[in-house]
Amino acid sequence: MADYENGLWWSNDGLRLHYRAYDGPDDRPPILCLHGLTRNARDWEPVADRLAGDWRLYVLEMRGRGESAYATDPMTYVPLTYVQDVEAFLASLNISRYVAFGTSLGGIVTMLQAATNPERLAGTLLNDIGPVIEEDGVERIRGYVGKGGNYPTWLHAARALRTGFGDVYPKWELDDWLAMAKRLCKVQPSGRIGYDYDMRIAEPFRVPGGEAGFDMWTAFAGLKDVPTTLVRGGHSEILSEATAREMQRRKPDLAIATVPDVGHAPVLNEPEAEAAIDALLERVRA
Repeated sequence: MADYENGLWWSNDGLRLHYRAYDGPDDRPPILCLHGLTRNARDWEPVADRLAGDWRLYVLEMRGRGESAYATDPMTYVPLTYVQDVEAFLASLNISRYVAFGTSLGGIVTMLQAATNPERLAGTLLNDIGPVIEEDGVERIRGYVGKGGNYPTWLHAARALRTGFGDVYPKWELDDWLAMAKRLCKVQPSGRIGYDYDMRIAEPFRVPGGEAGFDMWTAFAGLKDVPTTLVRGGHSEILSEATAREMQRRKPDLAIATVPDVGHAPVLNEPEAEAAIDALLERVRA
């Protein structure tokens, strides 16, 4: 695993938030990695292990995940608040230009940032997310987020993940599920294995329209002049092929890479994803 340093910053409402910093050269913009809804900084380990040293990476943990503080008000677990948290991070390190990598929720945050400050983005990777989120995918998320669950061993956790998400990664072996379990979960004070996020992140989903509230096509338009790559799982329930095509119609220079035999979302260590990331970073360097 690549070496990193732990860092902290403060949100506007007084939460202490955590990030990992992977060292790299200062002659190119850093990569800012933003994870998905129930994930944390460990979700980016396959990417960081490959890119650290050649690129400086900052892997942020959203409020309520990993080592970041849990929110007092669960209704702050919404994209616009996450955007404010990211803005506070950028200000804390005086980062004026960066490459954004966003998986799912992290991609929504990235598009919202592009809506107001596109000139700061040197490049963007959207991992299995677009301006339209398919209702089947939203229903699936509602079915598991915030439900908890704990297990006596890592093997039990891995098998539970395989039972719940085997259709998302149908070709994975047990070692893959163990690696996923160790990215998603942690050892709880009880000694059992549990998920590494505040179960209350589900509460905004229980409010009618709680997952919406803004026009993401307008946000996506902010990427008009930004080198952007879209990675899509071949059988994603979140990002349809039709939406990906419409994104490319509106932004003809959008690069699209499809990862076959994967749903939502690619881990980004797949050959198709790695090639797409390398091509995007070459565009940034050029």
